[in-house]
Amino acid sequence: MTIQTTIQVAAVVLAGLAAGLFYSWDCAIVGGLGNLPDEQYLAAFQSINRVILNPCFFMSFIGSLILLPIAAWMTYKTGNTTAFYFMLAAAILYAVGVFGVTIGGNVPLNDMVDKFDIANASSEAIKAMRLKFETNWNSLQHVRTYASILAFIAAVISLIRP
Repeated sequence: MTIQTTIQVAAVVLAGLAAGLFYSWDCAIVGGLGNLPDEQYLAAFQSINRVILNPCFFMSFIGSLILLPIAAWMTYKTGNTTAFYFMLAAAILYAVGVFGVTIGGNVPLNDMVDKFDIANASSEAIKAMRLKFETNWNSLQHVRTYASILAFIAAVISLIRP
């Protein structure tokens, strides 16, 4: 297997892992957390936000951001324009729709919730924080899910296009 093929396959695998995480979150976690009372909802989100920042998450989240454009460049060098455009689309979808949305939208909301002192907040303040957070965060999550799935599909197509 060539270095180009290895990088392309690794990019596809990492993009698939990221898409699977976002898809699973949309399918199960959003609804499960949504059923919790306000205080438990915020406490669960604080916990998840702290736990998810781990090497396994960063491997797929940052690895896709790095390897998809490298794979696109390597595909471009082969002269296979169809495969290149699909891999380029995957890189752009991921960079903008997943990484950009995460850094520009979800992370600031996560930080806001993380700094919120649930133990010393009134029930009204807790309810207000959830209202300020939940719909906005979930909307951005849906964008990340769709973008990551489309990026993964485009990356897979780039590998199977002759």
